[in-house]
Amino acid sequence: MAISIPEPPRGDVVAPLNFYSPPPDGSAPYNLAGDVPPGAIPRNFGTDTQPVLIHDARGHESTFTLDTDAFQILLNQPPSSEPSFTDDASIEQHYYPEVEQLLLTTVRGATKVIIFDHTIRRTSPSSPRQPVARVHIDQTASSAAQRVRRHAATPAEAESLLANTRYRIINVWRPLNPHPVESFPLAFASSAALRDDDVIPVEHRYSATGYVGETAAIRHHSEQRWYYLSGMTGDERILLECFDSESLKEGGEVKGGRVPHTAFEDPRSREGAVGRESIEVRALVFGE
Repeated sequence: MAISIPEPPRGDVVAPLNFYSPPPDGSAPYNLAGDVPPGAIPRNFGTDTQPVLIHDARGHESTFTLDTDAFQILLNQPPSSEPSFTDDASIEQHYYPEVEQLLLTTVRGATKVIIFDHTIRRTSPSSPRQPVARVHIDQTASSAAQRVRRHAATPAEAESLLANTRYRIINVWRPLNPHPVESFPLAFASSAALRDDDVIPVEHRYSATGYVGETAAIRHHSEQRWYYLSGMTGDERILLECFDSESLKEGGEVKGGRVPHTAFEDPRSREGAVGRESIEVRALVFGE
């Protein structure tokens, strides 16, 4: 007996997105990553939930570019040699080389890739990492340079890369569901319509290691342009550019080089819809 696969929601949709609201005491915003110590406040800033029109990019995938929008949609990708996406060591052995090759062949001018981590998210109460339903950017200009210094082979190589090479941080995002994504799809906003005032640096503290990075929360603004890819499947990828050093050059072609993104609850999702599963691999990409 054939299994009936429900049609996922399609088309533009208005859905609530969770934006940044400043700390009530006026202090600098922070959040704690990993295990939060007893009694600690995991995040000192609030949430401004706004209804947002999210456009379906399905059928218009080729119109978006990294240099203009800081995201790119890739279709018809080959199957991965990674068998299950449940073991970190196996993912690093099988999937990381595929991601590296994808970035080298897709990102214009890319000559070197350093993959520094990945996260698997599953919409399940037992999953340690859930979809993040808060608008954010994973890195800032400061933390991108910090990542280069942390992950380059030597301090000398890091300083050479920072001084002489275009460097970017790009996340490669894909669903792991066997069927098209039904719930908690990923929304992303064009960098070209993002104002500097919308981007709020947030100290990102790792309690287990003591490492302190920086992410960005996002203020809502009506001119932001939001998109998602309806019914996304396992042979599709979204490149999410968190930082591009070219964006720091005045008068250049890169429009911001940073993409806000968030999971969102689609009000059209059917009751009992299969929870979204996904993996995002984060990489430093160097080149021209």
